[in-house]
Amino acid sequence: MQPPVTRLVTLDDAEELAACLRRNREFLDPWEPARPDSWFTASGQRAVLAECLELHSRGVMVPLAVLDEDGRLAGRLSVNNVVRGAFLSASLGYWVAREAGGRGLATAAVADAVRLAFGELGLHRLEACTLFHNAASQRVLRRNGFTPFGVAPRYLRIAGRWQDHLLFHLLNEGNEGNEAPPDAAGT
Repeated sequence: MQPPVTRLVTLDDAEELAACLRRNREFLDPWEPARPDSWFTASGQRAVLAECLELHSRGVMVPLAVLDEDGRLAGRLSVNNVVRGAFLSASLGYWVAREAGGRGLATAAVADAVRLAFGELGLHRLEACTLFHNAASQRVLRRNGFTPFGVAPRYLRIAGRWQDHLLFHLLNEGNEGNEAPPDAAGT
């Protein structure tokens, strides 16, 4: 098994994350919502991270840093919208820096998230979506066992316009027929 390439974010990641986002702004623009200039600053990222960590403390999100081979921050991955009760599901979002692409880092990070979601979190289902022309992200998902299951017209406002997305999912086959873990009671 490959060592983890992700860890929980901290507020101390803000400066390094902002620098990575500034270096990759043009690269990420076609795949991300339009962002204000403040998003690319250390203070902007500190506010984003603080909000993510608050959601984590409430059990509805797991915000992770993606690390390269040298332990430097090279992207972000989040297990979002964790729903308990009968659904036991969450959605996955991620990006890696241009300079970290093509080395299997995103694939390894998604594998970490799957282990976390289906292990510690006890989830039954993970979902992810991609723009139709994002072949690289689709390869990452397929390598991790995700399969397409639908289309969401005008799903997210990316690069300033509403765009259609291809929906993917992965089921936790080891959790079939099992009840939610005791700490996952609720709806």
